[in-house]
Amino acid sequence: MPELPEVETIKRVLEPQIKGLKIMNITVEKPEVISRPTADEFCNLLIGQQISSVSRRGKFLIIHTDGRDNIILHLRMTGCLLVTPTDYPQEKHTHVIFHLDNGTELRFSDTRRFGRFWLIRKDEADTYSGIDKLGLEPFDDSLTGAYLQSRLGKRKKTVKERLRDQSIVAGIGNIYSDEILFAAGIYPARPANSLNEKEWKRLAVVIPKQLQFFIEKNALTPEDYLKSKGQNYRNAPFLQVYGHDGDCCPKCGEKLCRIVVGGRGSVYCPNCQKDSAE
Repeated sequence: MPELPEVETIKRVLEPQIKGLKIMNITVEKPEVISRPTADEFCNLLIGQQISSVSRRGKFLIIHTDGRDNIILHLRMTGCLLVTPTDYPQEKHTHVIFHLDNGTELRFSDTRRFGRFWLIRKDEADTYSGIDKLGLEPFDDSLTGAYLQSRLGKRKKTVKERLRDQSIVAGIGNIYSDEILFAAGIYPARPANSLNEKEWKRLAVVIPKQLQFFIEKNALTPEDYLKSKGQNYRNAPFLQVYGHDGDCCPKCGEKLCRIVVGGRGSVYCPNCQKDSAE
């Protein structure tokens, strides 16, 4: 699933390409990917509107229109957005196409069809997409050690599971929870309530630092993004532990290990990430 760095990359690639363009028509091949309103209403309300900007909230993309409506998209596991010429070969699982007034198309494809759109009108509260339930952005100044300890540190659930709770900190998933915990020297299966104040403070520093690092490493040109069909990112070579089970730790040389935490695979260094408090 694309996490915050990937969604931010998509936002930065797409916004300059579609900002200021008018939606002339919309083709919906799979109406079920439009969660709200109906697919017909979605099209009728958006045709003729101009795209004013694109933003991100957690793992959600938000396309803002000049009518102050918001198109909200969650890519889920395999969703992808591409800006293409009209004659560009269409992906097999393309479900929605926005036809824009400069002759390009904004195409949404999704192999597993888990991705979803919501259209939220200008005077409407968004109680549908889940954005209203998100916690702090990782770059918010309010993300302090005290905040994390008060919100995450009162339960026995593992620290990795708690970091992935979108209602506390938005945008962290399985990949970057591993990277954050490795950088912070914290064992992923530690009960969250066993972390001390010093460790929470360290996490509050590491979280935005790690995510910003991977955003920067992910930087793509529109040409590179289209060539890879929106599926390949440049940060993979910089992942320290995720996907490196059995490799040597880049810090100490110890063999990296894989465990299952909260039903998800997690890779860590048994030397750098001790199963105990400092």
